[in-house]
Amino acid sequence: MSDALTLGELFGWVNSDPAAPMFERQREQLQNNNGIPGLEIVNPDSIEDAKRIFYRDGFVVVRNALTEEQLSVIRSGTARVIGEIMEVDRLRNGNRGSHRYSFGSASTTGHQVHQPEWAMLIDLPNVTPILEAIFESPDYICRGGGGDFCLPGAVEYQPLHSDVGDRREKTGHAAAADSFASKFSGSFWDPRGLMTLRDLPCPYICCNYLTTDLTPINGPIRQIPGTQNSREPIPDLATEPSWMKYSTICPAPAGAVLIRDPRTWHGGTPNLSKEVRAIPNIEYYAPWFHEPMARSMPRKIYRSLSDHAKQICRYIATDEKLDTSIRDDLGGTPNLLRTR
Repeated sequence: MSDALTLGELFGWVNSDPAAPMFERQREQLQNNNGIPGLEIVNPDSIEDAKRIFYRDGFVVVRNALTEEQLSVIRSGTARVIGEIMEVDRLRNGNRGSHRYSFGSASTTGHQVHQPEWAMLIDLPNVTPILEAIFESPDYICRGGGGDFCLPGAVEYQPLHSDVGDRREKTGHAAAADSFASKFSGSFWDPRGLMTLRDLPCPYICCNYLTTDLTPINGPIRQIPGTQNSREPIPDLATEPSWMKYSTICPAPAGAVLIRDPRTWHGGTPNLSKEVRAIPNIEYYAPWFHEPMARSMPRKIYRSLSDHAKQICRYIATDEKLDTSIRDDLGGTPNLLRTR
């Protein structure tokens, strides 16, 4: 039995009956409609095609990003961290909605690159050349990594959102916080009011690794093609058209990577299966873009990296002893991702 199925049996479907008629009807609906029509999945050596699709759609899927051994390693790492998070959240309240979680937010460091399995993902032979082509430089910056997972029983859609935006003051934070990073979200700001972050070339890339095949019913991420530069308001769940809800990355194979511009509208979908859908990630800034970054990588992990990985991780490595525990509140759920 696979890790995803084992974890699903252990942790999924709390307070819901997977055989309920409403979920059976929803499964049939997803099976019949889910998936981006004509989704292009490229090989790792199709670098120019990957770059073209990325800049057209705001994302690209690359198969065989991981070897079988690497896939086994990251599956083991995600399973261990999921188990730790479940110890804290026995009611499956989640930190991105019910049964839905951010790996990074759950950690006291805000990332998971203190884990060797995540560090392994930073400089992969089948991914690094594509990143260098998109950024047109090897001098980009690793800001950390986490990713997300959803358990069986994540029956709701997550609202569409973007992961980055222009500078804005955070709400609901203690007034005593005195650092820029604790008071504000985002850094880009044009005092003339002429440009936004969306008018720039891609400033930030997120690489999500598929640890299991993405299917219509196991919570595939939905991506709305071409929205990375859109200034239109993002629709809420009540006004989002059905084609957007079905605009999901599936079918897509385990071991692939979803390389995405986090400005592109995206969101989670229902996991009505028996398996956990986990997509750990590593995140990178363009050579010309910089925001405050947490020191989230212990020096011991840093020393184990390739020369290229050391170069791009120089801003997140630290000699200080890190608290790498799971937060008691899992970091909380951002207001924009709350469904009620």
